[in-house]
Order: sequence, then structure tokens, then C-alpha cells
Amino acid sequence: MKLIKTLLGAAAIVAAASTAFAEGHGANPAIIFDLGGKFDKSFNEAAFTGAQRWAEETGGEFREIELSSEAQREQALRRFAEQGANPIVMTGFAFSSALETVAPDFPDTKFVIVDGYVDAPNVRVVAFSEHEGSYLVGVAAAMASESDVVGFVGGMDIPLIRKFACGYVQGVKSVNPDATVIQNMTGTTPAAWNDPVKGGELTRAQIAQGADVVYAAAGGTGVGVLQTAADEGIFSVGVDSNQNYLHPGSVLTSMLKRVDNAVYEAFTEGTMLSTGVVVMDTSTGGIDYAVDEYNADVFTDEIAAAVEAAKAGIIDGSIVVHNYESDNSCPVE
Repeated sequence: MKLIKTLLGAAAIVAAASTAFAEGHGANPAIIFDLGGKFDKSFNEAAFTGAQRWAEETGGEFREIELSSEAQREQALRRFAEQGANPIVMTGFAFSSALETVAPDFPDTKFVIVDGYVDAPNVRVVAFSEHEGSYLVGVAAAMASESDVVGFVGGMDIPLIRKFACGYVQGVKSVNPDATVIQNMTGTTPAAWNDPVKGGELTRAQIAQGADVVYAAAGGTGVGVLQTAADEGIFSVGVDSNQNYLHPGSVLTSMLKRVDNAVYEAFTEGTMLSTGVVVMDTSTGGIDYAVDEYNADVFTDEIAAAVEAAKAGIIDGSIVVHNYESDNSCPVE
């Protein structure tokens, strides 16, 4: 086992960790949230919701930490593994490099990475078909748009977020081939996930170009997108978690990426957790869209019928949504 030259501060560890562990399946679970924090209203918060559901249902407790810098990734992984946490879940592709280094040093520890990829016998990779969910909300956006111009605000400019964007464009174009889809990425560093001010600025710029529906796939930055859309009287589309409640009547729908289920299932399986690649898609309920009391008045029966038809087509294979990550291209852009 390698020595750790730089450890997380004691205060951070105390704040991060609970003091008790669950009994079921020998689980001593821990979760490491990506930059942006567990209350980002989006990706990380979905993961936290799954962990909380597990704790409430089992009476167990879990360790957790919210990163404040890139340097903490490997430190947090090693510290939790040394303390006997098992399984250890991490949210985000950016953990891939650190996990690739750490996993071999703790062969008896099970690790789960959401959105990243590490080929190791003690690692579960959880991948989502975000392009399918983005297609569905693209259909809804095109149906709701009166200007035939819609927008997309991504977080960090990486293939994963272009996968969201490409699916969205395909959904929009399936309804209106002549529609314009304006796309902007927030940045090229992890700071792009937590910049709601920039998200608002990009949204206003898209509105100035005629957009009347804007889809945010940007973590905490998306909060600024949704707020600006509400302030300016246009529709927004949330992502990852159900964000309809943030601005009732303004958020048209939310693309649901069931990270909560991925975390819940990992914690429940505990040390019996199976490894390898797990794909969560529309057919398995891992990807969906949200309709509730907060958007019922704006998500009309006509929109619902169109989105349900698209969902059924994806599931039965009659609609194939191109995955940007398969070849780093989007055929409809």
C-alpha cells in the first residue's frame, strides 16, 4: 500500500464522516461528491438523495465529503479506503484518474464511479444514456417553443456534455427540422459546474437571439439558467434531478438521470456489489423526464403525447438516438 504524502485536513475528515456504519452486507459506505457540492440542485444532489434514501430505509449511516479542490480526489479515496469504507461511491468523470491509481491498492474495497471509466476488478462503472433523455426533453422544447429557437447551456465543455447537447438537438429536430438550437458551454475547467452568474449571462444572450426554451446541463451553473429563464418569462428545462419545483410554471420539465438509484443500489449491495459496467437507460428507468404538480399546467397533453411516443420509440428501437461519445460527432448539427 502506498504511503499518503498529503492527507485531507482533520477538520475536513470530521465534517465529512459519520461515526457509525451499517450492518447489511457488511456495508460501510462512503460517497465523495464532485466540485459543485451535494446541494447543487442537480447531479450531486441526486447522488445525495440516493444515499439519504438508503440511510432512511436501513437505519445505516454513511461517510461523505464535498471536494473543494481537484487535489482532494485521490486523498479522499485513500482516506476512506484506509478507514474501511466499503463500497466507496464517487460522482463524476473527473475521478477516473485518481481511482485508476487507488483501486489496485485496495483490492478488497469496492468502488463505484458514476460517469467515469476505470477497468479494474473491484470497480463498478455506472454509465447513463443521457442522449436518450435529452432527446425526450428536446421533443418537449420544440413542442413548447413559439419562436422556433431554443437554447442549450452546458457546463464544462467535455464529450459527456456534448452528448447531452447532441441528444437534445436530435429531439428538437425530430419535431421541427427547421428549428434553431443555440448552444453555449460555460467553460473548460471544473469551475464551469458552479457558476450560476455565467449561466444567467449565457441564457440572456440566447434569449436575445430568440430562444424561448433553454435546457441546462451544467450542474450548479444551471440554477442560474433556470432563474434567468423564470425572470425573463421563458421556459427552461432542468437536468439530473427533478428541478420543476424551483420555478413552477417556468421549468417545462426536467431530464431525470437517476443517479440516486445508482447510489442507492450500490449502498444496498454493500460488499456484495458486482463490478463491471452498468448502463442505466430509458428502458431500465435510469433515464426519464419529470411531470408533477409544478409543471402540470405547462406540460400539455399534446407535449406529453409526443414525448411518450418518442420514449416508446427509443425503448422499442424504432428511434435510435446518436450518442456523441461514440464518434465525437453529432449528425444533426
